[in-house]
Amino acid sequence: MEAVAKNSSFVKALAENTTLKSIPSQFTLATDSKGSRSDSLPVIDFSLLASPDPDQRCRVLADLDSACREWGFFILVNHGIPDTLLKAIIETSLEFFELPEEEKRRYEAKSVSDPIKSGSGSVINTANQRIHLWRDFVKSYVHPEFNCPSEPRILRETLHEFSGKTRHVFRKLMHAIGENLGLEQGFVDEALKLDSCFQLYAANYYPPCPEPDQAIGIPSHTDHGLLTFLIHNGVAGLQIQHNGEWFDTFSLQNAILVNTADHLEILSNGRYKSVKHRAVVNTEATRISVVMANGAAPDAMVAPAAALVEQDGRPFYRPMKFIEYVETMLSNPLLGKCNLDCIKIQDD
Repeated sequence: MEAVAKNSSFVKALAENTTLKSIPSQFTLATDSKGSRSDSLPVIDFSLLASPDPDQRCRVLADLDSACREWGFFILVNHGIPDTLLKAIIETSLEFFELPEEEKRRYEAKSVSDPIKSGSGSVINTANQRIHLWRDFVKSYVHPEFNCPSEPRILRETLHEFSGKTRHVFRKLMHAIGENLGLEQGFVDEALKLDSCFQLYAANYYPPCPEPDQAIGIPSHTDHGLLTFLIHNGVAGLQIQHNGEWFDTFSLQNAILVNTADHLEILSNGRYKSVKHRAVVNTEATRISVVMANGAAPDAMVAPAAALVEQDGRPFYRPMKFIEYVETMLSNPLLGKCNLDCIKIQDD
């Protein structure tokens, strides 16, 4: 079975081998993948942020603030992105994974700064062993410069539209978050240079796994950026950590799962926490997820907002150029390590 794994750099081909009864040793990362189901996951109605009713708008702003402070996660509904587009980006992403391996290998990462990357990925555990993840992925930087694999051809048009639509929603959410934090109107746009905001598209392919408790799709981590958007093909697998407990996420049809990320924690000087989350696998069905990571402009220096630092008496995070943080994070895939720890200012 080890030989089967070495013959392919993609998990999809390994999982499709009819003789596969157990996973190769390099994928072994025993984990308790059971999560609790919660009916209390926050749901935010995006359309109400533009409500002419001041009481209604005030309530949704309060709900958004509570979701960011208490959960670091919410389910976004009525966001205005067409259902047909959400379905299309899932389907065209799947078409990429169904390409011949030689086509996908064109995008195997040679550097963390490569604008398009494809592969399976791995992490390093505490014993300094490289653990392979039970997923294939494709990633591309789609804003401020648009990059996309050349095949399948339909992906370019679909991804370009998806990037634009999600960017609009992201900026509206950031304006509401800035308002909740008491920041001056226009501050987040100017300080984070959101006209040139960074967007990273990532599609993940998690095939059925014969030993799901011995493998992981993506281990516990936080995200770079401000807000991460995720949609999927209807197969559950995303878990978030809340008060030390793992929760399964079940989204409403055509909703977007949103989690707060590292740079929002930095900007808010710790008021909003970057939530830990992970992707677990199953024995029965292939899961496809499409992620849009939304951040500051690559050259923006992200630091705690001055108005919040004044309230708190000091900053709790060091400033760092956005793209430097992203590339540092991508080049250090350490299991369970939080990159935020590296820029937190410790108490004297």
